[in-house]
Amino acid sequence: MAAVQNVGIVGAGAAGLTAAILLADAEIHVEVLEKAEAPQTLGSGITLQGNALRVLRQLGVWEQIEAKGYAFSTLGLRAPDPAGTVIAVLEDIRTGGDDLPATLGMYRPDLTAILRDRAQQAGAQISYGRTVTGITDDDDSVTVSTADGAAARYDLLIGADGLHSAVRKAIGIDVEPAPTGMGIWRAFVERPEDVVRTDLTYGGPCFIAGYCPTGPDTIYAYVVEEAQERRHEDGPRIMAELAAAYGGPWNEIRANLDQGARINYTWFTTHLVDGPWNRGRTVIIGDAAHSCPPTVAQGAAMALEDAAVLAELLINADEITETLWKEFTDRRLHRAKAVVNASVQLGQWMLDGVRDADVPGLMHSLSTMLKEPA
Repeated sequence: MAAVQNVGIVGAGAAGLTAAILLADAEIHVEVLEKAEAPQTLGSGITLQGNALRVLRQLGVWEQIEAKGYAFSTLGLRAPDPAGTVIAVLEDIRTGGDDLPATLGMYRPDLTAILRDRAQQAGAQISYGRTVTGITDDDDSVTVSTADGAAARYDLLIGADGLHSAVRKAIGIDVEPAPTGMGIWRAFVERPEDVVRTDLTYGGPCFIAGYCPTGPDTIYAYVVEEAQERRHEDGPRIMAELAAAYGGPWNEIRANLDQGARINYTWFTTHLVDGPWNRGRTVIIGDAAHSCPPTVAQGAAMALEDAAVLAELLINADEITETLWKEFTDRRLHRAKAVVNASVQLGQWMLDGVRDADVPGLMHSLSTMLKEPA
C-alpha cells in the first residue's frame, strides 16, 4: 500500500497536475486546489527540453504534446546584424534520450489543458476558486483552510503553487524570489516560414533576442534587456524598437508585433530552498521550491521532474518517514541547484560583459547531467 491514500495539491500548473496524474493512476485520492476561478486560457509559449518530454511520455500524453507543439533538435546562433546572419547551427543534446527530440515548443495553455484533462481522466478532482489561507499539521495529517471558509484534511499536502507560493509561506519557509537584473519581453505571434528551431542572438541592443516555434503557425519571440519599470501596454512599440537591429525572421516578427500581438514583460528572478522542501507532511515542488532565469530553458523540466520523483517515492513507500524525505532531497536538490546556478551564471556573465566565459562548457556539463534520469 502507498504511503498516502488522500493527497491535497495546491496549484493546477504543470507540477501540480503531473503529481496528480501519477498519484491518481496509483488509485490515491487526489484533490487539486486552484485559486483561479476557472481554467486559465491565456499565456505565452513554453520551451520543453528533452528531460521534460521524458516525464510527459511517462504520463502518457507525449503523442498529444507532439501534435500540439513543434519539435526540433538543433539550436541556431545568429549575429546581431541587419541580415540576421546565421553563425552556427548546433546539434542539441537530447536530455530525454535519443528517441525523443532535444526540444519542443508549445503554447503554455495547451500544455496545461492536456495535463488537466489527463488528471481528471485519472480520477483527480480539481477545485477552482480555492485560495489557501492556513495549514495545520498534526503529524498524521494536514488540514488546509481556504478563503471560502472551507477546510479539508489530507494525508499529505503538496505545494505546487508557483513563485509566490502561499504554501511555502504558510509552512515557515521565508525564501523569496529575488531579481537578477534582467527583464524579458515575450510575444506570441505568427510563425515566419523560416523559423524551424530556436535561434538566439547575443549582443546588439539586447542581451538576448530569440524565438521558439510553438506549433505549425505560431512562435513566441523574446528580447532580454536590463530590468526596468515597464508598462505592458507599451509592449508592441518597445519590443519593436529593441528588435529593430536584428534581421532574418525578426523582420516578419516585428511586423506581427504591430497587429495586436499578446505581449508581456517580467523580470528574471531566482530563488532556491537550499535544504529539505518539506515541513512535516507538507512539501513544496516546482517554482515554489526553486526558480531561475529561463536562460537554459529548464524551469518546466525541473517542475515535472520534482513531481515525478515525489510521486514515485510516495507510491513505493509504505509510510512517510524521514528516510523518504531524505531520498527526495538527495534526488532533487543537487539537480535543481545545478540548473539554478547555471541559469543565473549565464545571465551574470552577460550583465558583467564577460566575453571569454566558457558558455559551451557550462551548457555541455549541465546537459550531460540532465540526460541521466532524475
